[in-house]
Amino acid sequence: MVFLALILLAAACVFSLGVVLWAVCSHFYTADIPAGTGHPVKLRLLSCLFQLLVTWGAVFEKLRICSLPQFVSFVHDLQPLKKDPEVTVKDLRFGTIPVKVYQPKAPSCTPRPGVVFYHGGGVVLGSLKTHHRVCLRLSKDSGSVVVAVGYRKSPKYKFPVMVRDCIVATVHFLQSLDAYGVDPARVVVCGDSVGGGVATIICQTFASCRSLPRIRAQIMIYAALQGLDFQSPSYQQNKNVPLLPWTFAFYCLCCYLDINPSWQSTMKKGAHLPPEVWEKYKKWLDSENIPERFKKRGYHPVAPAPLDEAAFLETNVLLHPACSPLIAGDDVVSQLPEACIVSCEYDLLRDHSLLYKKRLEDLGVRVTWHHMEDGFHGVLNTLDLGCLHFPCSARILNVITHFIKGL
Repeated sequence: MVFLALILLAAACVFSLGVVLWAVCSHFYTADIPAGTGHPVKLRLLSCLFQLLVTWGAVFEKLRICSLPQFVSFVHDLQPLKKDPEVTVKDLRFGTIPVKVYQPKAPSCTPRPGVVFYHGGGVVLGSLKTHHRVCLRLSKDSGSVVVAVGYRKSPKYKFPVMVRDCIVATVHFLQSLDAYGVDPARVVVCGDSVGGGVATIICQTFASCRSLPRIRAQIMIYAALQGLDFQSPSYQQNKNVPLLPWTFAFYCLCCYLDINPSWQSTMKKGAHLPPEVWEKYKKWLDSENIPERFKKRGYHPVAPAPLDEAAFLETNVLLHPACSPLIAGDDVVSQLPEACIVSCEYDLLRDHSLLYKKRLEDLGVRVTWHHMEDGFHGVLNTLDLGCLHFPCSARILNVITHFIKGL
């Protein structure tokens, strides 16, 4: 019996070593680590750790122990939550939606700004815990009451559950501003990645609402804003850059919108949309709207492939403004509040921000734009992360803090 146990233990150790070697080797084979990030070795280490988590998650999913996102989220949420003596943090529920409320302890003679924060993670990862450090610092540095929304995630919950949860939590907060000492004229919605997309979806949803306090501004940090074109300059340049390579971005898209992963090649070629759709949205999606300096690292225009009708039938949900807020109508976008947009050079989704910035400006919406030349997708989450901290994360926090204070 002891001998059998030793055999099993040895087999487990060999298997574990094999998983580690596979994760590390596949990372070195596929990952593109830009020297321009300023800390390429640090980014490679961070990417290796993430790749290892994803690999173990895939193993457990094959063994039907748990899904890949569940495993990665479980490990992410093991990190201890930082405390700050200057900020009170409360775990509450707005209806059934869990939220964390961050309130500066220092007395204020005037109502404070309010920030509703929607975390990123592709709707499959991220949580109130993974973005705790960001929200804690944001509340402290900007003197704002920050409400972080713990929406339900994929793959268990599909579109539009996440958007609905965020709408419900936002409405609840807007109806109870007095209870938190928040100035109704200074309520901001903010998010990173898919959370940045939700921030603008919320603004679009409430654009003509007169029964609630008007949202003062929207802050979008390397936001996900469209699911139509996957051949823009940033997709071609950054398809293998951590922490959001194309393969993982598409995995998240499929989980959220319940799209079959077999359509990956079809969608990448643009064959999932008919010519009339491409023609309709060309004025907003065309690479001509992207400044030439963002094409210098390599870009070859690719015309959409002929339509695959079956793909269109399964993926046309992407044309819904709650999936692709970048293509919302002019009548909606023109009513939006001023925006603060943060983009990162080494980000698969960089061009989403550039295209939306132009749309807003063309329609007379005031935009404050900050481009991080050394930034990559997910860099904000390295804030206060010890040896894995990137200076770019602090700069992003500083620019959004300055923006909030200036409202």
